[in-house]
Amino acid sequence: MLQDKLIECVPNFSEGRDKSTIDAIAQSIESVPGVKILHIDMGQDAHRTVITFVGYPEACKEAAYRSILTGTQLIDMRTHQGAHPRIGAVDVFPFVPLVNTTMQEAIDCVLEVAQRVGSELLLPVYLYNESAKSADRKNLGDLRSGEYEGLAQKLTTPTGQPDFGPSTMNERSGALIIGARKILIAYNINLNTKEVSIAKKIASRLREKNGGLAAVRAIGWYMPEYHCAQVSTNLVDIGQTHLHQVFNMCTSIAKEYGADTVGSELIGLIPEQCLIDTTDHAIPENKMSREDKVTVAINILGLNAVKPFYPDQHIIERLLNPGPLNNS
Repeated sequence: MLQDKLIECVPNFSEGRDKSTIDAIAQSIESVPGVKILHIDMGQDAHRTVITFVGYPEACKEAAYRSILTGTQLIDMRTHQGAHPRIGAVDVFPFVPLVNTTMQEAIDCVLEVAQRVGSELLLPVYLYNESAKSADRKNLGDLRSGEYEGLAQKLTTPTGQPDFGPSTMNERSGALIIGARKILIAYNINLNTKEVSIAKKIASRLREKNGGLAAVRAIGWYMPEYHCAQVSTNLVDIGQTHLHQVFNMCTSIAKEYGADTVGSELIGLIPEQCLIDTTDHAIPENKMSREDKVTVAINILGLNAVKPFYPDQHIIERLLNPGPLNNS
């Protein structure tokens, strides 16, 4: 598999409670030869599911379309309530060049899918990140501003026009944001408090745009399932900021507000080197094996705090190696 051209897709669906819906979406992806689902992460309180799959570029385009079709058929945004910001049933759909693939190839795939979704499913489609047609549309948070509830109004404004599809509100499905991007880590840090205000203050100080850490996006929320507030972050360029930097800064700021961190959780998958770097930073010049470094990093970051973290199920390289792609 690692000698082939591979793209990673990480669609986020606005459904985290009905397993039958997610199963149907997963089946639509797996119905395409040349793709493989690596991980499914359902979040009840966020009411959101992240599915990670890889495949050949042509296969990823078809699997993407089928999953968007299924998602819009089964998810009704008119009744959706969840902690995570969202603008549609299929909220955001990133394409990531993974193996022997360029960013331009990922962008080309995105454009084909976006055009097809807009014309065949009649869904407003916005391009973001590396696929954005203008600088003011690169940032996901800016594009999603106003969320589903503000979408109808956005579509009436000159600056809110979609890149593909109609400029009319699809009340059932909302809109789709799709784009090519680098590898991203979705990483949530648990606090020993239920005070959302503290989580929001910490998140504000972590954000790059507020003078915090480079390439870090952050929000604060309360997770009833875990009985704690969380600082939910996206590391959008892992070459600029590392996991341990986010965790350590979060811990330091939390203490200023009389709180502390109590472990963290990973959403989706992570490159192994990110965990290796965490241990190497905490224990310089160590002689540990890579496997031991992974174990130490899991303990340092408390990745088992609210749900199990299994290296063989969460480290992307380990999932790429075994077995061929589906039906190929």
